[in-house]
Amino acid sequence: MSRPAASPTGRERAFQADELIVSKTDLKGRITYANDVFCRVAGYSEQELLGAPHSIIRHPDMPRSVFKLLWQTIEAGGEIFAYVINLARNGDHYWVLAHVTPSRDGTGRIVGYHSNRRKPRPEAVETVARLYRELRTIEEQPDRKQGLQRAGARLAEILAEREVSYDRFVLSL
Repeated sequence: MSRPAASPTGRERAFQADELIVSKTDLKGRITYANDVFCRVAGYSEQELLGAPHSIIRHPDMPRSVFKLLWQTIEAGGEIFAYVINLARNGDHYWVLAHVTPSRDGTGRIVGYHSNRRKPRPEAVETVARLYRELRTIEEQPDRKQGLQRAGARLAEILAEREVSYDRFVLSL
């Protein structure tokens, strides 16, 4: 499914602290399941989401370096917690604290990915938003590959200074 990217409105979409946004994807990141909360908050019908790339909700303010870390982790069979800013169909945004894990078949082979997302604490979003602005600034170089590498190195440097993994950093906020 392709669609023109919505322009960010600067408005934040709300969802309740007791709600979970849930999705599943295949190995290529195409959505195979979307719960009602996901559909409502993202502003898409289930039919529009199924088969679409999960990047359909990618916000331009989300650093590519964080997504690279996320994909490296789950493709290697690990799980990750990450703060993510998403873009709803109408251009509104919503922050989530995502827990992404591989889905496995009966033999243990990875067959897709599962993500549960919660409403994050506002103080955590403020901290993460500052970090993500810094990473996006580094990424916005004429050479996109070099920008991605430099932002990844900066993220690793920040985590090393704090002596924590990305997961520990996220969960400490």
